[in-house]
Order: sequence, then C-alpha cells, then structure tokens
Amino acid sequence: MQQYEEKARLMDAPAIGRALMRIAHEILEKNGGAENLLLIGIKRRGYPLAKRIAENIERIEGVSLPVVEMDITDYRDDLTAGTAEIAPVSVSVDRKTVVLVDDVIFTGRTVRAALDGIFRLGRPAAVRLAVLIDRGLRELPFRADFVGKNVPTSHSEMISLRLMECDGEESVMILQKKEA
Repeated sequence: MQQYEEKARLMDAPAIGRALMRIAHEILEKNGGAENLLLIGIKRRGYPLAKRIAENIERIEGVSLPVVEMDITDYRDDLTAGTAEIAPVSVSVDRKTVVLVDDVIFTGRTVRAALDGIFRLGRPAAVRLAVLIDRGLRELPFRADFVGKNVPTSHSEMISLRLMECDGEESVMILQKKEA
C-alpha cells in the first residue's frame, strides 16, 4: 500500500462552509431559483456535501430540496463489483435539473458511472456537476459546473477530504507519496 504524507492543508471547516455556500448561490443563479432541482450526492462524501448545499439553498430561498444518495460502484468500469443503488428514490429525475454532487473530481470515471445510474432512473432536463475539489488530470471529457476549489495535482499526489459526518473532522489536504 502506498504511503502518503501531508504536503499542504488546503481548506479548514470555515473554508469548506464558504465554498459550499458559494456553490449553493451559483446553482440558484444558473437555475434561476430552486424550482425543479434535485440534488444527488455520490456515496460517500458527496452525499453529506449535497445535504449541506441543500441546507444552504433552504437558507437562501426558503425551499427544501430533495437530496438522494447514490452508490455508483456497479457502474464503475475500473472497480470490482459491489452494489449499485440509489437510496430509496421517492422523487423522479424526469424533467428535473439534477445536480450531481461529489467531493473530488479526478479522472472523470465516477461522473461517467453516476450518469449511467441517473439515466437508468429516467430522463432529466439537465444534469449539472458540483464538486468541492477539482484536482485536474481528467481521463474522460467531464468538467464540473460548480467548483469549490481548483487544485492542480500530479499523479504522485492525493487529495484527502475529511468531513464531520464521515470522519469526525473537517479538512482538505494534499498528500504526497512518500519516497521508498
């Protein structure tokens, strides 16, 4: 297993909060309000980020948006099979503007897999992508519509995002592979 060491701390809890509030404002601006929006958070850390964005939108617009968690494991072409499910969906994606939320965009394979899952559910009017961190180095032609922070990285680096809901702390760090 590769060993990594902390290279730089990129964001703390207040910076994460500000980025998510900005993303909420940008989503509302691009959509012309909160009407017809559905947030889908990619499991694991995309879902709590999607819930926070929805909370911010509710503070801004006074509208409570549906937030759904999506596990894209079976849709990935580069991972071993697991489960592919969207948490019990009580809302339709048909004719909705779906905002797909993930923590970090890297190769684009997670986005491709999530799109496969979304289109199995129906036909949205549009799909937008919101990410907290865009680290570059894409292998597939996807670009996030809403980005908290762009962090150009190399293949020897890794982004570590820690959230209270998953990890009991809040931070975004860039890690560097240790030399052998």
